[in-house]
Amino acid sequence: MDDSKELAYADLEWAIGVNRISLKILGLWPDDKLNRRQKFLANLRAFIIFITMFITAVIPGMLALLRVWGDILAMADNLQIALPFTVSVMKLVILWFHKEDLVPIINMVVEDWIKTKTVQERDAMIKQAKIAKVIVMFGCIMMSFAAIILIIPPLFGYSTRYLTNLTDGAKPMLFQTYYLRDMSESPYYEIAFVTQATSIIMAAISYTGIDNFLGLLVFHICAQLDILKVRLLNLNNFKNFSTGLSFNIEDHLRLIRSVDVIDNTFNLMLLALLVYFAMLFCVQGFLLVTIIDGVGGDVTFMRICWLVSILINTFVHMCVYCVVGEILIAKAEGVYYAAYNYTWYLLKPNEARNLLLIMIRSERPLLITAGKIFPMTMSLFCNLIKTSAGYISVLLANR
Repeated sequence: MDDSKELAYADLEWAIGVNRISLKILGLWPDDKLNRRQKFLANLRAFIIFITMFITAVIPGMLALLRVWGDILAMADNLQIALPFTVSVMKLVILWFHKEDLVPIINMVVEDWIKTKTVQERDAMIKQAKIAKVIVMFGCIMMSFAAIILIIPPLFGYSTRYLTNLTDGAKPMLFQTYYLRDMSESPYYEIAFVTQATSIIMAAISYTGIDNFLGLLVFHICAQLDILKVRLLNLNNFKNFSTGLSFNIEDHLRLIRSVDVIDNTFNLMLLALLVYFAMLFCVQGFLLVTIIDGVGGDVTFMRICWLVSILINTFVHMCVYCVVGEILIAKAEGVYYAAYNYTWYLLKPNEARNLLLIMIRSERPLLITAGKIFPMTMSLFCNLIKTSAGYISVLLANR
Protein backbone atom coordinates (compact mmCIF):
# COMPACT_ATOMS: atom_id res chain seq x y z
CA MET A 1 0.00 0.00 0.00
CA ASP A 2 1.46 3.40 -1.00
CA ASP A 3 1.86 6.32 1.37
CA SER A 4 -1.23 8.17 0.09
CA LYS A 5 -3.47 5.17 0.74
CA GLU A 6 -1.99 4.68 4.21
CA LEU A 7 -2.66 8.35 4.97
CA ALA A 8 -6.23 8.03 3.67
CA TYR A 9 -6.95 5.01 5.87
CA ALA A 10 -5.35 6.78 8.86
CA ASP A 11 -7.62 9.78 8.24
CA LEU A 12 -10.63 7.48 7.99
CA GLU A 13 -9.83 5.78 11.30
CA TRP A 14 -9.26 9.14 12.96
CA ALA A 15 -12.59 10.48 11.69
CA ILE A 16 -14.90 7.56 12.50
CA GLY A 17 -12.98 5.39 14.98
CA VAL A 18 -14.75 6.44 18.20
CA ASN A 19 -18.20 6.36 16.55
CA ARG A 20 -17.57 2.89 15.14
CA ILE A 21 -16.38 1.50 18.49
CA SER A 22 -19.37 2.86 20.43
CA LEU A 23 -21.92 1.57 17.91
CA LYS A 24 -20.17 -1.80 17.63
CA ILE A 25 -20.51 -2.18 21.40
CA LEU A 26 -24.26 -1.70 20.92
CA GLY A 27 -24.35 -3.97 17.85
CA LEU A 28 -25.59 -1.07 15.70
CA TRP A 29 -22.69 -0.22 13.38
CA PRO A 30 -23.92 -0.52 9.75
CA ASP A 31 -21.54 -2.91 8.00
CA ASP A 32 -22.33 -4.98 4.90
CA LYS A 33 -19.05 -6.90 5.18
CA LEU A 34 -20.22 -8.98 8.16
CA ASN A 35 -20.99 -12.63 7.56
CA ARG A 36 -24.21 -14.24 8.76
CA ARG A 37 -22.75 -15.28 12.13
CA GLN A 38 -21.33 -11.80 12.81
CA LYS A 39 -24.65 -10.15 11.93
CA PHE A 40 -26.47 -12.55 14.27
CA LEU A 41 -24.07 -11.77 17.14
CA ALA A 42 -24.42 -8.00 16.54
CA ASN A 43 -28.23 -8.25 16.57
CA LEU A 44 -28.11 -10.48 19.65
CA ARG A 45 -25.93 -7.93 21.44
CA ALA A 46 -28.37 -5.13 20.56
CA PHE A 47 -31.31 -7.26 21.76
CA ILE A 48 -29.64 -8.10 25.08
CA ILE A 49 -28.81 -4.44 25.71
CA PHE A 50 -32.39 -3.44 24.84
CA ILE A 51 -33.90 -6.06 27.16
CA THR A 52 -31.50 -5.16 29.98
CA MET A 53 -32.36 -1.46 29.89
CA PHE A 54 -36.08 -2.07 29.37
CA ILE A 55 -36.49 -4.60 32.20
CA THR A 56 -34.12 -3.11 34.79
CA ALA A 57 -34.75 0.60 34.19
CA VAL A 58 -37.74 1.58 32.02
CA ILE A 59 -40.47 -0.67 33.45
CA PRO A 60 -39.38 -0.39 37.14
CA GLY A 61 -39.03 3.36 36.65
CA MET A 62 -42.60 3.63 35.33
CA LEU A 63 -43.91 1.54 38.25
CA ALA A 64 -42.05 3.83 40.67
CA LEU A 65 -43.54 6.88 38.96
CA LEU A 66 -47.06 5.51 39.51
CA ARG A 67 -46.33 4.91 43.20
CA VAL A 68 -45.07 8.46 43.83
CA TRP A 69 -47.77 10.10 41.71
CA GLY A 70 -48.85 13.31 43.45
CA ASP A 71 -45.49 13.98 45.12
CA ILE A 72 -44.10 16.46 42.61
CA LEU A 73 -40.54 16.36 43.96
CA ALA A 74 -40.43 12.55 43.78
CA MET A 75 -42.02 12.62 40.32
CA ALA A 76 -39.44 15.13 39.08
CA ASP A 77 -36.61 13.01 40.51
CA ASN A 78 -38.06 9.95 38.80
CA LEU A 79 -38.45 11.66 35.42
CA GLN A 80 -34.87 12.95 35.28
CA ILE A 81 -33.76 9.30 35.05
CA ALA A 82 -36.79 7.64 33.44
CA LEU A 83 -36.89 10.06 30.50
CA PRO A 84 -33.21 9.61 29.45
CA PHE A 85 -33.54 5.83 29.77
CA THR A 86 -36.73 5.79 27.68
CA VAL A 87 -35.10 7.99 25.03
CA SER A 88 -31.96 5.82 24.99
CA VAL A 89 -34.06 2.69 24.42
CA MET A 90 -36.03 4.48 21.69
CA LYS A 91 -32.82 5.60 19.95
CA LEU A 92 -31.40 2.09 20.07
CA VAL A 93 -34.55 0.56 18.57
CA ILE A 94 -34.83 3.18 15.79
CA LEU A 95 -31.21 2.83 14.69
CA TRP A 96 -31.45 -0.96 15.00
CA PHE A 97 -34.38 -1.10 12.57
CA HIS A 98 -32.74 1.36 10.15
CA LYS A 99 -29.25 -0.08 10.34
CA GLU A 100 -29.37 -1.65 6.87
CA ASP A 101 -30.65 1.61 5.34
CA LEU A 102 -27.51 3.38 6.56
CA VAL A 103 -25.05 0.89 5.05
CA PRO A 104 -24.79 2.82 1.71
CA ILE A 105 -24.14 6.05 3.65
CA ILE A 106 -21.30 4.46 5.62
CA ASN A 107 -19.86 3.01 2.40
CA MET A 108 -20.02 6.49 0.88
CA VAL A 109 -18.15 7.95 3.87
CA VAL A 110 -15.44 5.29 3.58
CA GLU A 111 -15.08 5.77 -0.18
CA ASP A 112 -14.84 9.56 0.17
CA TRP A 113 -11.99 9.23 2.66
CA ILE A 114 -9.94 6.61 0.82
CA LYS A 115 -10.31 7.91 -2.73
CA THR A 116 -7.68 10.17 -4.28
CA LYS A 117 -8.21 13.78 -3.22
CA THR A 118 -6.56 17.14 -3.64
CA VAL A 119 -4.96 18.80 -0.63
CA GLN A 120 -7.81 21.32 -0.51
CA GLU A 121 -10.44 18.57 -0.52
CA ARG A 122 -8.69 16.69 2.28
CA ASP A 123 -8.40 19.90 4.31
CA ALA A 124 -12.14 20.55 3.88
CA MET A 125 -12.97 17.05 5.13
CA ILE A 126 -10.53 17.32 8.04
CA LYS A 127 -12.03 20.67 9.05
CA GLN A 128 -15.57 19.29 9.32
CA ALA A 129 -14.37 16.04 10.90
CA LYS A 130 -12.59 18.04 13.63
CA ILE A 131 -15.89 19.68 14.59
CA ALA A 132 -17.56 16.26 14.80
CA LYS A 133 -14.58 14.96 16.78
CA VAL A 134 -14.84 17.76 19.37
CA ILE A 135 -18.56 17.01 19.81
CA VAL A 136 -17.79 13.30 20.24
CA MET A 137 -15.14 13.91 22.89
CA PHE A 138 -17.29 16.41 24.80
CA GLY A 139 -20.25 14.01 24.76
CA CYS A 140 -18.10 11.11 25.97
CA ILE A 141 -16.59 13.18 28.80
CA MET A 142 -19.94 14.53 30.01
CA MET A 143 -21.70 11.17 29.84
CA SER A 144 -18.80 9.47 31.64
CA PHE A 145 -18.94 12.14 34.34
CA ALA A 146 -22.72 11.69 34.77
CA ALA A 147 -22.43 7.89 34.91
CA ILE A 148 -19.61 8.05 37.49
CA ILE A 149 -21.63 10.41 39.72
CA LEU A 150 -24.66 8.11 39.47
CA ILE A 151 -22.79 4.84 40.16
CA ILE A 152 -19.78 5.51 42.40
CA PRO A 153 -21.13 7.64 45.33
CA PRO A 154 -23.90 5.10 46.25
CA LEU A 155 -21.17 2.49 46.76
CA PHE A 156 -20.03 4.60 49.72
CA GLY A 157 -23.49 5.50 50.99
CA TYR A 158 -23.92 8.89 49.29
CA SER A 159 -27.11 9.37 47.31
CA THR A 160 -27.34 11.73 44.32
CA ARG A 161 -31.13 11.94 44.30
CA TYR A 162 -34.29 12.64 46.26
CA LEU A 163 -35.20 9.63 48.42
CA THR A 164 -38.76 8.62 49.27
CA ASN A 165 -40.12 5.87 51.50
CA LEU A 166 -42.60 4.87 48.79
CA THR A 167 -39.98 3.36 46.47
CA ASP A 168 -36.69 3.43 48.41
CA GLY A 169 -36.06 0.89 51.15
CA ALA A 170 -33.21 0.56 53.60
CA LYS A 171 -30.86 0.07 50.66
CA PRO A 172 -31.75 2.59 47.92
CA MET A 173 -31.05 1.70 44.31
CA LEU A 174 -29.04 3.80 41.88
CA PHE A 175 -32.22 5.36 40.53
CA GLN A 176 -35.86 5.40 41.54
CA THR A 177 -37.38 2.01 40.69
CA TYR A 178 -40.01 -0.35 42.07
CA TYR A 179 -39.78 -4.13 41.74
CA LEU A 180 -42.52 -6.67 42.40
CA ARG A 181 -40.46 -8.28 45.19
CA ASP A 182 -38.25 -7.00 47.98
CA MET A 183 -34.83 -6.33 46.47
CA SER A 184 -33.12 -5.22 49.70
CA GLU A 185 -32.05 -8.78 50.57
CA SER A 186 -28.84 -10.39 49.35
CA PRO A 187 -28.11 -11.44 46.66
CA TYR A 188 -31.08 -9.70 45.01
CA TYR A 189 -29.85 -6.24 45.96
CA GLU A 190 -26.37 -6.89 44.53
CA ILE A 191 -27.84 -8.33 41.32
CA ALA A 192 -30.17 -5.32 40.90
CA PHE A 193 -27.31 -2.91 41.66
CA VAL A 194 -25.03 -4.47 39.03
CA THR A 195 -27.76 -4.64 36.37
CA GLN A 196 -28.73 -1.02 37.01
CA ALA A 197 -25.09 0.06 36.76
CA THR A 198 -24.80 -1.87 33.49
CA SER A 199 -27.98 -0.23 32.21
CA ILE A 200 -26.60 3.22 33.06
CA ILE A 201 -23.38 2.54 31.12
CA MET A 202 -25.25 1.12 28.11
CA ALA A 203 -27.73 4.01 28.16
CA ALA A 204 -24.85 6.51 28.22
CA ILE A 205 -23.19 4.83 25.23
CA SER A 206 -26.50 4.60 23.36
CA TYR A 207 -27.54 8.19 24.11
CA THR A 208 -24.20 9.76 23.19
CA GLY A 209 -23.07 7.30 20.50
CA ILE A 210 -26.17 7.65 18.33
CA ASP A 211 -26.15 11.45 18.61
CA ASN A 212 -22.49 11.55 17.64
CA PHE A 213 -23.18 9.19 14.75
CA LEU A 214 -25.78 11.61 13.38
CA GLY A 215 -23.25 14.43 13.71
CA LEU A 216 -20.58 12.37 11.93
CA LEU A 217 -22.83 11.74 8.92
CA VAL A 218 -24.10 15.31 8.58
CA PHE A 219 -20.69 16.93 9.02
CA HIS A 220 -19.26 14.59 6.38
CA ILE A 221 -21.97 15.67 3.95
CA CYS A 222 -21.23 19.31 4.83
CA ALA A 223 -17.60 18.72 3.85
CA GLN A 224 -18.69 17.19 0.54
CA LEU A 225 -20.95 20.18 -0.12
CA ASP A 226 -17.97 22.49 0.47
CA ILE A 227 -15.93 20.48 -2.02
CA LEU A 228 -18.79 20.57 -4.54
CA LYS A 229 -19.07 24.35 -4.15
CA VAL A 230 -15.37 24.80 -4.93
CA ARG A 231 -15.63 22.53 -7.99
CA LEU A 232 -18.60 24.52 -9.28
CA LEU A 233 -16.67 27.75 -8.94
CA ASN A 234 -13.83 26.21 -10.92
CA LEU A 235 -15.72 24.47 -13.71
CA ASN A 236 -13.33 26.06 -16.17
CA ASN A 237 -10.63 23.68 -14.91
CA PHE A 238 -12.45 20.77 -16.57
CA LYS A 239 -11.36 20.10 -20.13
CA ASN A 240 -14.98 19.67 -21.15
CA PHE A 241 -17.61 21.87 -19.48
CA SER A 242 -20.50 19.43 -20.03
CA THR A 243 -18.53 16.51 -18.60
CA GLY A 244 -17.50 18.54 -15.54
CA LEU A 245 -21.03 19.80 -14.94
CA SER A 246 -22.46 16.29 -15.32
CA PHE A 247 -19.97 14.99 -12.74
CA ASN A 248 -20.94 17.72 -10.27
CA ILE A 249 -24.68 17.18 -10.78
CA GLU A 250 -24.26 13.46 -10.08
CA ASP A 251 -22.29 14.27 -6.93
CA HIS A 252 -24.96 16.74 -5.83
CA LEU A 253 -27.71 14.15 -6.34
CA ARG A 254 -25.68 11.63 -4.33
CA LEU A 255 -25.54 14.05 -1.38
CA ILE A 256 -29.25 14.88 -1.67
CA ARG A 257 -30.14 11.16 -1.54
CA SER A 258 -27.87 10.73 1.48
CA VAL A 259 -29.60 13.55 3.38
CA ASP A 260 -32.99 12.00 2.53
CA VAL A 261 -31.88 8.66 3.99
CA ILE A 262 -30.56 10.36 7.14
CA ASP A 263 -33.77 12.35 7.57
CA ASN A 264 -35.95 9.26 7.05
CA THR A 265 -33.90 7.43 9.67
CA PHE A 266 -33.71 10.07 12.37
CA ASN A 267 -36.77 12.31 11.94
CA LEU A 268 -39.03 10.41 14.37
CA MET A 269 -36.22 10.22 16.88
CA LEU A 270 -35.67 13.97 16.63
CA LEU A 271 -39.40 14.64 17.09
CA ALA A 272 -39.42 12.55 20.26
CA LEU A 273 -36.28 14.32 21.43
CA LEU A 274 -37.97 17.72 21.11
CA VAL A 275 -40.68 16.56 23.51
CA TYR A 276 -38.12 14.89 25.75
CA PHE A 277 -35.92 17.98 25.93
CA ALA A 278 -38.85 20.25 26.79
CA MET A 279 -39.99 17.92 29.59
CA LEU A 280 -36.52 17.28 31.02
CA PHE A 281 -35.53 20.95 30.85
CA CYS A 282 -38.64 21.81 32.87
CA VAL A 283 -37.95 19.05 35.40
CA GLN A 284 -34.28 19.97 35.84
CA GLY A 285 -35.07 23.67 36.13
CA PHE A 286 -37.75 22.92 38.70
CA LEU A 287 -35.43 20.75 40.81
CA LEU A 288 -32.63 23.33 40.76
CA VAL A 289 -34.99 26.12 41.81
CA THR A 290 -36.45 24.03 44.66
CA ILE A 291 -32.92 23.22 45.88
CA ILE A 292 -32.02 26.92 45.82
CA ASP A 293 -35.23 27.67 47.76
CA GLY A 294 -34.31 24.98 50.30
CA VAL A 295 -37.36 22.76 49.73
CA GLY A 296 -35.81 20.11 47.50
CA GLY A 297 -34.92 17.59 50.20
CA ASP A 298 -31.41 16.86 51.41
CA VAL A 299 -28.95 18.87 49.36
CA THR A 300 -25.54 17.31 48.80
CA PHE A 301 -22.65 18.33 46.61
CA MET A 302 -23.01 15.11 44.60
CA ARG A 303 -26.70 15.75 44.01
CA ILE A 304 -26.02 19.26 42.72
CA CYS A 305 -23.22 17.92 40.46
CA TRP A 306 -25.62 15.30 39.13
CA LEU A 307 -28.37 17.82 38.36
CA VAL A 308 -25.96 20.24 36.70
CA SER A 309 -24.30 17.51 34.61
CA ILE A 310 -27.66 16.22 33.34
CA LEU A 311 -28.82 19.76 32.55
CA ILE A 312 -25.62 20.50 30.58
CA ASN A 313 -25.82 17.13 28.80
CA THR A 314 -29.42 17.66 27.75
CA PHE A 315 -28.85 21.27 26.71
CA VAL A 316 -25.71 20.55 24.66
CA HIS A 317 -27.12 17.47 22.89
CA MET A 318 -30.27 19.33 21.86
CA CYS A 319 -28.17 22.28 20.74
CA VAL A 320 -25.99 19.94 18.65
CA TYR A 321 -29.02 18.65 16.71
CA CYS A 322 -30.05 22.19 15.81
CA VAL A 323 -26.52 23.43 15.06
CA VAL A 324 -25.93 20.45 12.76
CA GLY A 325 -29.18 21.18 10.91
CA GLU A 326 -28.32 24.89 10.62
CA ILE A 327 -24.85 24.16 9.22
CA LEU A 328 -26.28 21.71 6.69
CA ILE A 329 -28.71 24.36 5.41
CA ALA A 330 -25.89 26.92 5.11
CA LYS A 331 -23.60 24.51 3.22
CA ALA A 332 -26.40 23.58 0.79
CA GLU A 333 -27.07 27.27 0.15
CA GLY A 334 -23.37 27.65 -0.60
CA VAL A 335 -23.76 25.26 -3.53
CA TYR A 336 -26.66 27.34 -4.85
CA TYR A 337 -24.70 30.59 -4.68
CA ALA A 338 -21.66 28.95 -6.27
CA ALA A 339 -23.76 27.95 -9.28
CA TYR A 340 -25.48 31.35 -9.33
CA ASN A 341 -22.19 33.30 -9.20
CA TYR A 342 -20.60 31.29 -11.99
CA THR A 343 -20.09 33.29 -15.18
CA TRP A 344 -23.01 31.55 -16.87
CA TYR A 345 -23.56 34.56 -19.17
CA LEU A 346 -20.34 33.67 -20.99
CA LEU A 347 -21.52 30.13 -21.71
CA LYS A 348 -23.21 28.78 -24.79
CA PRO A 349 -27.04 28.71 -24.50
CA ASN A 350 -27.24 24.92 -24.09
CA GLU A 351 -24.47 24.97 -21.44
CA ALA A 352 -26.18 27.75 -19.49
CA ARG A 353 -29.44 25.81 -19.63
CA ASN A 354 -27.73 22.74 -18.15
CA LEU A 355 -26.28 24.85 -15.34
CA LEU A 356 -29.84 25.88 -14.45
CA LEU A 357 -30.55 22.28 -13.38
CA ILE A 358 -28.21 22.44 -10.40
CA MET A 359 -29.32 26.02 -9.59
CA ILE A 360 -33.00 25.02 -9.47
CA ARG A 361 -32.35 21.98 -7.28
CA SER A 362 -29.97 23.86 -4.97
CA GLU A 363 -32.65 26.46 -4.30
CA ARG A 364 -34.52 23.87 -2.22
CA PRO A 365 -32.79 23.64 1.19
CA LEU A 366 -31.31 20.38 2.47
CA LEU A 367 -32.85 19.71 5.88
CA ILE A 368 -32.93 17.28 8.72
CA THR A 369 -36.31 17.54 10.40
CA ALA A 370 -38.18 16.49 13.50
CA GLY A 371 -40.99 14.25 12.29
CA LYS A 372 -40.91 15.83 8.80
CA ILE A 373 -42.49 18.88 10.47
CA PHE A 374 -39.88 21.07 12.18
CA PRO A 375 -36.56 21.87 10.48
CA MET A 376 -33.71 21.49 12.97
CA THR A 377 -32.40 25.05 13.23
CA MET A 378 -31.15 27.38 15.96
CA SER A 379 -34.42 29.30 15.70
CA LEU A 380 -36.28 26.13 16.74
CA PHE A 381 -33.85 25.63 19.63
CA CYS A 382 -34.35 29.17 20.94
CA ASN A 383 -38.14 28.85 20.75
CA LEU A 384 -37.95 25.52 22.55
CA ILE A 385 -35.84 27.01 25.36
CA LYS A 386 -38.24 29.94 25.76
CA THR A 387 -41.32 27.71 25.87
CA SER A 388 -39.76 25.17 28.25
CA ALA A 389 -38.55 27.86 30.64
CA GLY A 390 -42.08 29.26 30.78
CA TYR A 391 -43.45 25.94 32.02
CA ILE A 392 -41.02 25.85 34.98
CA SER A 393 -43.17 28.50 36.66
CA VAL A 394 -46.19 26.22 36.22
CA LEU A 395 -44.40 23.42 38.10
CA LEU A 396 -43.28 25.80 40.84
CA ALA A 397 -46.85 27.02 41.31
CA ASN A 398 -48.06 23.44 41.89
CA ARG A 399 -45.27 22.09 44.10
